[in-house]
Amino acid sequence: MSYADGMAALSLDAPPRIPRTEYSAEVHWDLVRCVTGIPVDHRSEASVQQRASQEFVRQWNYDFVWSVLIGGDIFGDLRTNMGHAQYAAGAVDFDPSQSCPFQDPEEVLRFDPWAAFGKKDQRSLTEAFEEHYRRQCAKHQDAVNMTGVYVTMFSGFIDLFGWEMLLLAAGVDSKRFGQTADRYASWMQQYFHALAEADVPVVMVHDDIAWTEGPILHPQWYRTFLFPNYGRLLQPLLDSGKKILFTSDGNYLEFIDDVAAAGVHGFVLEPCTDLAVVAEKYGQTHAIVGNVDTRVLLSGSRSQIRQEVERCLDIGRNCPGYFLAVGNHIPANTPVENALYYNEVYEELQWRR
Repeated sequence: MSYADGMAALSLDAPPRIPRTEYSAEVHWDLVRCVTGIPVDHRSEASVQQRASQEFVRQWNYDFVWSVLIGGDIFGDLRTNMGHAQYAAGAVDFDPSQSCPFQDPEEVLRFDPWAAFGKKDQRSLTEAFEEHYRRQCAKHQDAVNMTGVYVTMFSGFIDLFGWEMLLLAAGVDSKRFGQTADRYASWMQQYFHALAEADVPVVMVHDDIAWTEGPILHPQWYRTFLFPNYGRLLQPLLDSGKKILFTSDGNYLEFIDDVAAAGVHGFVLEPCTDLAVVAEKYGQTHAIVGNVDTRVLLSGSRSQIRQEVERCLDIGRNCPGYFLAVGNHIPANTPVENALYYNEVYEELQWRR
């Protein structure tokens, strides 16, 4: 782990080695157990799991640790449960239940978060961001840590309304759905003002604005109702001098210019978004994170894994702010030997030359 290398990359200072991060690998218990030697699995006590995860992150040399504070729990009971497929080891996250507090699209189109959730205490929010950041720094002492927001806008809509009501409302009246988005952004601005006041240098802004094949809604809707709000949300963070990283699932290449124009300093990419194109446009001006295809680790041969790592590093080596990472995760069903070989190839090729 190296705070110095992570911050150098975020500052576009091209550290001698290409830094890296990962997501979920530190809770892939079979992998964690193999790398650290600590006997841990999904049944272990939380303290054992935390110790093993921290040691794994140290040994795999994460240069920054992805983390946010503000997620869908801020909505209380007024959120949709779409259920959850098995993902984590031991299927501890499986949830077959489903429910939605919104009965028809009209309720979505009328939704006002100010009426539903009210005004927040800014000082308390700022203190919560700072405390979260301090906890992350205590867990990962030689890596770039961060705090931030998961439900920035579109991810907030998914969490609140669920996919069915979201798409129905947008289809029934896209302009009124845009007005719902404006009200949501106005309410969410409280969190970004509080985050701007927090004593934290790096923030993560997450918003799933696309799926595998591209935009979810018509691109013009985003440019009318989403990205202008991004600009307003992020301005206090920019004014306070923070480094802003942006994460979205799916392929958001069509919107890479819009996201850049909102003021972010770096992009976190899944493999769906074309790394070569992003690097061509923004590799000298922005940090870029990720793009290794998790499907190659899941079912590929050793030669395919090597080719995938080489693809990303060959592009990233010429970008001063590039971080290697598997997008979007290394889940628990990834063969341990494949994950170990991926790391072996990275360690062999991590140095710039």
